[in-house]
Amino acid sequence: MKPHVSWQAVALLLIVAVIVAVALFVDPIPQDPAYHAFVDRRGFLGMPNFLNVMSNLPFVIVGAWGIAFVVRFGADVVAGTRAAWLVFFGGVFLTAFGSGYYHFAPGNDTLVWDRLPMTIGFMSFVAIVIAEYLSVREARAALLPLLLLGAASVFYWAHTEALGAGDLRPYAIVQFLPMLAIPFVVLALRSRSDLGPYIGWMIGFYFTAKLLEYFDSAVYSAGAIVSGHSLKHVAASLAPASLLYGLMRRRYHAARTHESTESNR
Repeated sequence: MKPHVSWQAVALLLIVAVIVAVALFVDPIPQDPAYHAFVDRRGFLGMPNFLNVMSNLPFVIVGAWGIAFVVRFGADVVAGTRAAWLVFFGGVFLTAFGSGYYHFAPGNDTLVWDRLPMTIGFMSFVAIVIAEYLSVREARAALLPLLLLGAASVFYWAHTEALGAGDLRPYAIVQFLPMLAIPFVVLALRSRSDLGPYIGWMIGFYFTAKLLEYFDSAVYSAGAIVSGHSLKHVAASLAPASLLYGLMRRRYHAARTHESTESNR
């Protein structure tokens, strides 16, 4: 008997293939030097770019909270995928320091350490979605290769920049492909996981963060209080916070179900 291949799997592979093909058939994309020219360069207490640095603190809170939650309750809410969740929240936690370091001294050399922990978050998120909607075993097998792929995209970009021919295409695939393909998985297989709404929130906050990043100057010009990039960090931290809230709700419902079962005995 031939193995059954679902239409969802075929459609997902087509989406991935089209996105990768489009990215790889365009010309190499170097890092725009203007990317480092953030509008809010105000310093405070001897720290340059103070708000862009300190607005990364929410990543510390979400990352540490997520790690603590998975360590304590992981056996109940993320059976078989504890490692992926720990890596995910670990990446969120490290993003605060990588991004803070970059914004302290913006440049391509420090940008490597901003992007590297973000790829940890992106790739472990892919593994989590695989586990929730497809297969826990496949997710566990894919976690390390995905992490290596994400790290390779950053180091490839840094290497090509050092050669004077920067190429962001692999990193762009790592960053944007999950956010474009995963909504299809969640909608097509929505009955397989209760995290669908929270994944939706996460993706919404992610694209809100990208909009705030793009309108950095426009946001700052509205009163010169805070820049779009500083608010981007806050919005981006709410993306993993959405998943953490989903895990907390899962544990709450599991506890209520257990209490109900016990009371009916």
